Amino acid sequence: MKLKLLVVCLAPALLWGQEIPTRWDELVASDWELALEKSGGTCILPIGILEKHGPGVPIGSDLIRARQWAARAAAKEYAVVFPDYFYGQINEAKQQYGTFSLPSKLAMELLEATTREIARNGFKKIIIINSHGGNPQMIRYFIQNQLETPKDYVVYFFEPRFSPDEVTQINAARQTDAATDQHGGEREASEILYLRPELTKLDRSTQESGENQARLQLPSSLYAAIWWYASYPNHYAGKAAYGTVELGRLMTESTVNSLVEAIQAVKKDTQTLQLQNEYFKNAKR
Repeated sequence: MKLKLLVVCLAPALLWGQEIPTRWDELVASDWELALEKSGGTCILPIGILEKHGPGVPIGSDLIRARQWAARAAAKEYAVVFPDYFYGQINEAKQQYGTFSLPSKLAMELLEATTREIARNGFKKIIIINSHGGNPQMIRYFIQNQLETPKDYVVYFFEPRFSPDEVTQINAARQTDAATDQHGGEREASEILYLRPELTKLDRSTQESGENQARLQLPSSLYAAIWWYASYPNHYAGKAAYGTVELGRLMTESTVNSLVEAIQAVKKDTQTLQLQNEYFKNAKR
């Protein structure tokens, strides 16, 4: 009798300690409820994009980085990671081969449908992580639109924050000016060198200019959609040839550390959904 009682008492702990995949598509259905429990109902939606990253860095660099951040962070603080998602805003690069750009309305509807389906499967806390510079405005607009209709789930937008020590180390490892290293340059080349070195061809990085062409003369008070193409028609901004594994390691580890903290905060968070529910209750109709 004592042995049976001990087994019954230990069963939850044994299940909790069971190793199960973090990726949604690698879970078996019989482990789903365990995944929900271990994750605290938290799912990470890593959003990348498919676009040119200069002449020597792979088209899927953003997808690779977002996927790796999520996988490494979830291995430290368990959360379920949604499969590869590369549907975002990339209208500014349609003049380049490799760009996969969906109509804006469809991209927003797809993101809404995806988060809704994630929540229907039990994950009431959804963390969007993004690695593409053209997505944040779209994602923030999407997040704000979560208040349009009542929901029983919360969508969060993660943007990494580095400690002063991490910033110091990253700056020391840099060889080019961070202000001009905007796309496909030293930083992104370094991260891919660290994560997937076999995909890089940095010897080709000087075949095109990554310099600002400054072809649009408007005051800083004005914004126009063509600004990026006017400045960087090659869709390349920086100097990938200066990429190093060390900088890539520092950038990746700092991002993962920040994401781990964010996952922990989300798993503990009860206020956001409570306040969201209160808002909808008080919203005038």
